[in-house]
Amino acid sequence: MYNNMGYGPGMMALGLFAFLGPLIILVMLWSVFWKGLALWHSARRGQPWWFVIMLVVNTAGILEIIYLFGIAKLKFNELFSYKEHGHHN
Repeated sequence: MYNNMGYGPGMMALGLFAFLGPLIILVMLWSVFWKGLALWHSARRGQPWWFVIMLVVNTAGILEIIYLFGIAKLKFNELFSYKEHGHHN
């Protein structure tokens, strides 16, 4: 079946992918960034359970942001700091 512009389902799907493709890539990059940062901090803090949970559960960065700012209580300027973390369980 064709829509009123004469395009078939294949062309519509291609147009949808052209629109959603960059959005999906941005969400993936966002998620990988926050996951990597949170995994790094949880490992340095000696919190293996948080490390495993964040490694397995994919929340597009939401759980990782909650961990970094709510659980680890880091400030934004501490996210990329190499200072030694305290060990908390």
